[in-house]
Amino acid sequence: MEEKTRSFDVNYLKVSQPIGDFYIASIPAQQLVDITDFDVRRVLMEERDVERYLGIQRPLNKNRVKEITNYVGTLDACFPTGIIIAIPNRCIELNEDTSVMTIKNYVDDVDDIDEEDNVIYKRIARVLDGQHRLAGLKGVKETFEVNVSIFVDIDIADQGNIFSTVNLAQTKVNKSLAYDLYDLTKSRSPQKTCHIITVTLDRDPDSPFYKMIKRLGVATPGRSEETLTQATFIQPLLKMISADPMKDRDRYLRKKKPSKIDPKLLSRHPFQHMFVDEKDFEITDIVWNYFSAVKGKWSTAWASRDKGVMLNKTNGYRALMRYLLFLYNNKFNPGKVPTTEDFKTVLDDITIKDADFNVENFAPGSSGESLLFKTLTEQTKINQPMDKKN
Repeated sequence: MEEKTRSFDVNYLKVSQPIGDFYIASIPAQQLVDITDFDVRRVLMEERDVERYLGIQRPLNKNRVKEITNYVGTLDACFPTGIIIAIPNRCIELNEDTSVMTIKNYVDDVDDIDEEDNVIYKRIARVLDGQHRLAGLKGVKETFEVNVSIFVDIDIADQGNIFSTVNLAQTKVNKSLAYDLYDLTKSRSPQKTCHIITVTLDRDPDSPFYKMIKRLGVATPGRSEETLTQATFIQPLLKMISADPMKDRDRYLRKKKPSKIDPKLLSRHPFQHMFVDEKDFEITDIVWNYFSAVKGKWSTAWASRDKGVMLNKTNGYRALMRYLLFLYNNKFNPGKVPTTEDFKTVLDDITIKDADFNVENFAPGSSGESLLFKTLTEQTKINQPMDKKN
């Protein structure tokens, strides 16, 4: 099949660093997808040349791509960091007088598209970093320009060096810090509501979580009793408040209000209707009252900071939040705010003792979390919702 000559122009900036010269340009997302299409599709199934050279495999994460696809459709979507690509010299022409770069396919032998020197349009560029962002941008319809760093005729060893630096040695974003930054936003969102609930429970001296939460994901100066990060605290709560937190946040940014989900879905997101009705105080009260009952039931284990005690740490908290979902669905009516005494009445039937909350009984990791949740539910007496009783 004959490949016709295709090209487009972009303005560029030249950057000189020890590795050599490279170029920074702004390219429309769809245009960038078009010239890297082969590369993006190929990494779904196998490693790229640079990964093969390094002896590793880092295929595209389809769930991550889906998250990015949803994100680029939001009102405030932004990718400020550059995507790094490599382009053969024969596919670029530079006009240093105007700082304009022409990017084009290269077909030396039109009768043999597989000729080694030929470069078809969809294989012009290879992605060194940013393949998830690029795959997530595929099909974007609105104007979305992408900051791109372009390396020309860079050899495989230098590609490996760049890949290793930006992919294997970079520091990951602290999720607790990310949640804390929602405090600065003006718009309402599920994430901001969860953050406010977290701060409220962490700051109030009467709260069962008083000074227990690492707001920024690391130990707070002057504290020694923190057992949970803000990210750990928020993640299960966020699922109970919203079926799609990113989409709900985007609706508020667009000055719209999220719709209430089908009542059949409330078993997974029981506080969603309350959130839409802006009953954040009621949601806070439910969490507060529930964990006050937990603290009262197992006061020794809850107060302990010994390494072997797991109730107030990540595994214990996650299991307790799963149990709260179970209780709220099976013992209380949707939208109601059970009191601490209501929760205490249920917990009175549980036979687990303070001394049982150790890593020997409930191992670190998801297995220990699941076992604690299973034990709690098996010991719970299920009957009609408490607030329907006479």
